[in-house]
Amino acid sequence: QLQAFGGGLVQAGGSLRLSCAASGRTFSMYTLGWFRQAPGKERESVALIRRNGDITYADAVKGRFTISRDYARSTVFLQMNSLIPEDTAVYYCIADRGEGPVVAGTIDYWGQGTLVTVSS
Repeated sequence: QLQAFGGGLVQAGGSLRLSCAASGRTFSMYTLGWFRQAPGKERESVALIRRNGDITYADAVKGRFTISRDYARSTVFLQMNSLIPEDTAVYYCIADRGEGPVVAGTIDYWGQGTLVTVSS
C-alpha cells in the first residue's frame, strides 16, 4: 500500500513537500513516482524515479520540482518549489514494476491522493 502526505494550500511562489510511504512489500525494484489530476483533466505523470535512480519530469514542472527516494524505507518524496496555480491538483504516488513507459492505465499501485491547492 502507498500512503501519501504533505498536500495543502499554498500561495503562488510557495513550496510544498510531498512524501509517500510504501508498505506491505519491498519497493526497491519498482519505479516510484507522482501523477496528478487537475479538475476536469486526465491524470498526468509529474515525476518518476526508476529503481536505478533515473529520473524523468513532466516539462511543466522541470526546474521547479525534485523527486527523490529512500530505498531502505520505500519512500518517495516530491519537493515542489515556485508553485503556480496550474499545479493545483490531486497528487497520487505510484509504484510500478515495469521497465518500460509508465502509463496511468497499467500502473501496479496507486496511493490515495493528496490535494495540493495553489492560490494566486
